[in-house]
Amino acid sequence: MTKKAELVERFWDRFIALVHKGGVNKPFDRWYVIRAEEYIKAHPDKRLQDHDRNDVERWLMVLGRENSLKSWQFRQAVHAMQILFCEMVQPVWAADIDWDHWKDAARDLEPDHATIGREGTNLPRSSTTASATEQSTLQETRAKHSQLMKKLIAGLRMGHYAYRTEQSYSDWVCRFLAYFPGKDPLQMGNREVFSFLEYLALQRKVASSTQNQALNALVFLYEKVLEQPLGELGPFARAKRPRRLPVVLSRDEVRRLLAEMDGTFGLMAQLMYGTGMRLMEVVRLRVKDIDFDYGQIIVRDGKGQKDRVVPLPEKIAEALINHLDQIHKIHAEDLIQGVGRVYLPEALQRKYPAAAQEWGWQYVFPSSRVSIDPRSGEKRRHHLHENGLQKKIKVCAAKAGIVKQVNSHALRHSFATHVLEAGYDIRTVQELLGHADVSTTMIYTHVLNKPGLGVRSPLDY
Repeated sequence: MTKKAELVERFWDRFIALVHKGGVNKPFDRWYVIRAEEYIKAHPDKRLQDHDRNDVERWLMVLGRENSLKSWQFRQAVHAMQILFCEMVQPVWAADIDWDHWKDAARDLEPDHATIGREGTNLPRSSTTASATEQSTLQETRAKHSQLMKKLIAGLRMGHYAYRTEQSYSDWVCRFLAYFPGKDPLQMGNREVFSFLEYLALQRKVASSTQNQALNALVFLYEKVLEQPLGELGPFARAKRPRRLPVVLSRDEVRRLLAEMDGTFGLMAQLMYGTGMRLMEVVRLRVKDIDFDYGQIIVRDGKGQKDRVVPLPEKIAEALINHLDQIHKIHAEDLIQGVGRVYLPEALQRKYPAAAQEWGWQYVFPSSRVSIDPRSGEKRRHHLHENGLQKKIKVCAAKAGIVKQVNSHALRHSFATHVLEAGYDIRTVQELLGHADVSTTMIYTHVLNKPGLGVRSPLDY
């Protein structure tokens, strides 16, 4: 064996050992070798020591446009590059690559994801939180009452209800029908609804909000679909409504959390705290809705289909501009490769057929790979999946030593509380949060109140 062959063999032995150390075992380790070999062969005239960040990210962008590549395969390729450069070659720039974003942002949107599900031809699938047995029952009921379910969905869409509401309402209607097997919904009414709601409260012990959602679904069914309004239901047993305050982080806790987050997910978390935007509002943000001149962001089609304006934090403006510069380059290359179109709701797509490829309509936080649209079969770069950001926030909260139950919504709660602490009035905060009723916003005033109306504890005397 020649000396060169020995060096190559030792190189791959060391690489495989690092792959195993990273928790990857046989037979999957060979795919890491294959991906690393593909990368090296793509740069035949350049030593690994001479590569830079652009080489790696450009190769990943090209790989992300492949038709046949699954999201897990792309994440595998990213992990292989991370091991190759962070563990083996160890250049200074390797630590600057946002590896977590490249991996987590590769996830496909499910066919019934809230962004694209409404455009599908099938009825919404039942909630993923249902057990396997309940899933089966819901599917059977859905098939048995398919015409009624189609009328229900049509009514909800005419009323411009959110896609998640479609899913939950159709689930509750199916549960109601399954609770009275063999009965015609037209022959049922107040008595059956009354009995079902008491069953939820007394036997299923559901939360009050869940019981109210079931009631709303059945009221909609009978009033809007069957055209047999229920009228007064009477004093049925209601689920207890717990009085819970939102989880609010102190300014120091927010600072510690954000210090643990970097890259794209860090920028998104800063946006959530700095603007009070909801998780999906950040994820679905389009380039055209960021106004740097006026220092504001227009939140389009928020909850309740309302637009609103929130302040663009000056602190992240430069980082956001740099981020958009990188996204713009990716979009320009996507256009050259024929994959530069983004998802638009069907009505907008018909009205503005060329808009889908325009820069302004692109997502601010796109996926790190192109995927096949499950409805049209078209290759598109959707927005990244929200689960990546949710997971990152929880992990970083633990690293920051925060013992509170921190999730993405805690940043929105903290925004509202800190704005009120700064002296802004409740109506202003209501508008910034996009609440329809000021009573929803009032919950944050309870967080500000001192226990016992400001009475000092005797332990402090």
